[in-house]
Amino acid sequence: MRLTVLGCAGSFPGPEAACSAYLVDAEGFSLLIDFGTGSLGALQRYASLHSVDAILLTHLHADHIFDACSYVVVRRYAPHGPLPQIPVYAPAGAPERLAAAYGENGDSNLDDVYTFYGLQPGTFPIGPFRVTVDTVEHPVETYGVRIEHGSGVLAYSGDTAPCDSLLRLAHGADLFLCEASYLEGMPNPPGLHLTGREAGEVAAKAGVARLLLTHLVTAWGSEAQTFAEASAAYAGPVEIVRPGSRYQL
Repeated sequence: MRLTVLGCAGSFPGPEAACSAYLVDAEGFSLLIDFGTGSLGALQRYASLHSVDAILLTHLHADHIFDACSYVVVRRYAPHGPLPQIPVYAPAGAPERLAAAYGENGDSNLDDVYTFYGLQPGTFPIGPFRVTVDTVEHPVETYGVRIEHGSGVLAYSGDTAPCDSLLRLAHGADLFLCEASYLEGMPNPPGLHLTGREAGEVAAKAGVARLLLTHLVTAWGSEAQTFAEASAAYAGPVEIVRPGSRYQL
């Protein structure tokens, strides 16, 4: 199983990074987790436009879904004819949300491109992966994700504040891809996002092997301080991910 970071900027694209999008590959199958603003461009650097086999959207905030609208053009209007529908696993309301963003007057139907499946807490297969999702603490319906393949385990926080479900999803993971949007001491409304320290605390409690920090809002934060806060709370390896970073499990 291989993880490729396509986008990792928090809330809006940065000067060098698209918003959240992560490609997970195994056995010739590609699962795209989130499809944030600008990430369709990054996808073309590391994979074929047509190589995505399934999409999982953790929640319906713009910075995690908007390039799923642009991707409609790629699949619907391919020069050699429309491409087959692909599955999209997403919270309730995803078909309407994406159609409203893509179409005029919100009346575009995307069923020729996507087959939508509503997420609920639980475990299910996507291609060769065993996927477990659970709701996490965010203002809209949001899911954290655990992906298992062979002996490898990847956990992804989605957007969340500290919560018990995040600890369960991350338990014993080889890689824990975790948001760290805010610095300690910055205004951080309850139930919204993690700080670097909180990400480190979750990683320590969950006993993960490696912590990968993502979704930093660097325009008003500090990578160095986020890294220091996480490292003070978690004794294992810590890294701030970059677009194009690849990790083998």
